[in-house]
Amino acid sequence: MSSLWLAARTRERTLSVTTLAGEFHAPSLTDFFPSAVLFAGTPFELNRLMLIRIIMAAVLVAVMLLAFRSPKLVPRGLQNVAEYGLVFVREQICFEVLGKETGRKYFPLIASIFFTVLFLNFSSVIPFLNVSSNARIGMPLVLALVAYVTFNYVGIKKYGFWRYLHSSIVVPNVPWAMHILLIPIEFISTFILRPFTLTVRLMANMLAGHVMLVLFFAATQFFLFDGAVWMKGLSPFSLAGGFAFTLFELLVIFLQAYVFALLTAVYIGLAQHADSH
Repeated sequence: MSSLWLAARTRERTLSVTTLAGEFHAPSLTDFFPSAVLFAGTPFELNRLMLIRIIMAAVLVAVMLLAFRSPKLVPRGLQNVAEYGLVFVREQICFEVLGKETGRKYFPLIASIFFTVLFLNFSSVIPFLNVSSNARIGMPLVLALVAYVTFNYVGIKKYGFWRYLHSSIVVPNVPWAMHILLIPIEFISTFILRPFTLTVRLMANMLAGHVMLVLFFAATQFFLFDGAVWMKGLSPFSLAGGFAFTLFELLVIFLQAYVFALLTAVYIGLAQHADSH
């Protein structure tokens, strides 16, 4: 039984003292993100999400080290899986969006973003972890800032600051009066909305998935142990729904990693060719 189920059940039992028997109470955000802390009151204080983030980062490093500790010309096992993932990022994202020359240059960064998002997301379906640290804004914001700094650096390095800014926000071949409207729109779109949408897209998808899984399994727990007798017959349906949504969440986990890495590559490409706006 996961810690989230236990938290939801404890809260239900507490609330049932003051509410009607058999009434279901959806878990609160406190249940979704338990605040167990290590080293409380010190500069090294860690909450549950931070611990999960550290664990999954360590797993990512360990997987890559094990996969390539003694690489073979014909890969097998874990090396084969890791190489397939790296080739996918290189061929389907970097080369496809940026071309081979530029793609090779930024492949380490884009691959790092892809696998970081993938592994941090994957903890949402691992028993006893049950949540992605990307479901809170901190890590998505950091990754979005990395992408933001990178694509702006690429543009400024190639064109210089003012030429890059001009190329990014001034749409050529339009009536001059239209610039009054278009320049603010292009500025907001390029320099504000890009990092914002990168952050919110990842966080919102992982948070929504986490909430849905908690609700399915908390409902199953309630139907079996705390609900009226007739509710026990509903537990197989909520359990099946939770299992089906877990499979869907696996797809979302991969898609969010792919989309984040793909958009990073797209933004780098746009910055590199800002003068062809």
